[in-house]
Amino acid sequence: MITGEMKSKVDHLWTTFWNNGISNPLSVIEQISYLLFIKRLDDQKLGKEKKAQRLGRPVKDRIFSEDKPRCRWSFFKNLTDSEEMLRIWMR
Repeated sequence: MITGEMKSKVDHLWTTFWNNGISNPLSVIEQISYLLFIKRLDDQKLGKEKKAQRLGRPVKDRIFSEDKPRCRWSFFKNLTDSEEMLRIWMR
């Protein structure tokens, strides 16, 4: 069930997309799906890094290469410049 708080967040997200020129609902859903997917990948990678650190072993995972940390959600979510986000996203 969708609570008032959740509905408010979703409405705010839709408004943000609309104000930035993405008015097609399918495009909005597609962009949200990409963001959720990359967040999930980063969450999995963070879990594997924590486990490897506890065990004192190197991380054996190729979700994100070590030379491209800017592609991770944990980096991407802290950006404030939309142009920089777009440059990273389009690479």
